[in-house]
Amino acid sequence: MTEHVRACIVGAGFSGIGAAISLRRAGVVDLAILERGSQVGGAWRANTYPGCACDVQSRLYELAVAPWPGWTRKFAGQAEIRDYLEQVVEIFGLGSDIRLDTEVLRAHWDDGALVWRISTTRGDLTADVLISACGGLTEPEYPRVPGAEDFQGPIMHTARWDHGVDLAGKRVAVVGTGASAIQVIPAIAPEVDELLVMQRTPPWVLPRRDRAVPEWYRSALAAVPPLQQAMRGASSWAREVQLLSFTRQGPFRALGERMARRHLEKQVPDPALRAKVTPHYDMGCKRILVSDDYYPALMRANVTVTPALARITPRGVVDADGVEHDVDVIIWATGFNVLHPPLASHVVGREGETLETAFHRNGMTAYRGTTVAGFPNFYMLQGPNTGLGHSSVVLMSEAQIDYLTPAIASGLVHEVDPDRQAGYSRDIDERLASTVWQQGGCQSWYQNEHGRNVSLWPGTTHGFARIMRRFDPEAYRIRHKKERTHVAT
Repeated sequence: MTEHVRACIVGAGFSGIGAAISLRRAGVVDLAILERGSQVGGAWRANTYPGCACDVQSRLYELAVAPWPGWTRKFAGQAEIRDYLEQVVEIFGLGSDIRLDTEVLRAHWDDGALVWRISTTRGDLTADVLISACGGLTEPEYPRVPGAEDFQGPIMHTARWDHGVDLAGKRVAVVGTGASAIQVIPAIAPEVDELLVMQRTPPWVLPRRDRAVPEWYRSALAAVPPLQQAMRGASSWAREVQLLSFTRQGPFRALGERMARRHLEKQVPDPALRAKVTPHYDMGCKRILVSDDYYPALMRANVTVTPALARITPRGVVDADGVEHDVDVIIWATGFNVLHPPLASHVVGREGETLETAFHRNGMTAYRGTTVAGFPNFYMLQGPNTGLGHSSVVLMSEAQIDYLTPAIASGLVHEVDPDRQAGYSRDIDERLASTVWQQGGCQSWYQNEHGRNVSLWPGTTHGFARIMRRFDPEAYRIRHKKERTHVAT
């Protein structure tokens, strides 16, 4: 007999852990949490590059059900966030449900038995419900650059950092100037001999103003839980103000740009370098970054900002101007492949179509970013158009979890109506059309090859939580388990 569970959750990061806690509280205690890594933590387990930290306040990198007054910095580092998630697993007793080093090979919906049949690297199981909690930033994006296979030194991605490579005294090229690059560059610049920053598009950067959290303040939050909750709420609303200010046309957008330009002028007095790293698109079109040490790192004598990478030679890199630079190590700081979620090619729906094929056919859409027509009892956390350009996606995952929990607890089979999904997608596109992400004069990873923004939610996190507060059964085709035509084995 194949093992059967009520719900199978794929991924043991914030989303997967949060979903498991919510389902248990709703009485769904028969769970399996499959994690392909050897530890829990999701993105905060996988990303271990020097300088890795959250770029949204720590207070928003905690689950509402597991408040944590002990953050030691305003912007917590990777290890502290991973440790937090490990403690949450222990506190809520989820360890027995988690299966580490277990990767999903295939999951297909059996419409006769009304179950998901799941094959993994460590055996098979069936589940009434399948939840993807893999996250949107999972698979590293490796650019296709001529000559990469001929390079004689180490090449690594920030999301797959090789700690066995000693960078001390080396000539290093960092390709990219996005969120991971502006963290890793200041961290490694003091130890390398030479550092090339290969820039395609300069980012907009605001002051980070990171600081240590005093012990007395942490003690006060621990002693007064309502204060802890209030501070999380305040941090959340502060990020919402940034969204309203920087992503819509108006005076506040100009104010934000002035803040960023002052930050640049103050930290980069060299006019030639300043011109090189000044953005020429509207602020917010790409993710707004925060850093106090990125620009100072670029000012170091051993750091050079070059044009984008054009090709790779056995001993170095060639920039877009045709200049060749000898380097010992190449670091990809090129982000993630958000257009091809890793689980999508392994999940097969009611009609025998993979989720990847469905996404390709319908432009990568999902109803409320959570359910997809043709895939009964399948829920995505951090699915299409649930990403953010201003705040923590943990808030979005929590809203989705609130939405799906009563549906799963009901024991019924839900499949979203395709017309509802299509209508929701049209509404999202209309709302996105006037935003800086579509009108800001840049092309970003938020968009697919047709220019459609498949990644971001066009409003506030509070607005998303509002529409996700109630599960809407009228949007679904509902079946009962008694309609099974044969027993799952």
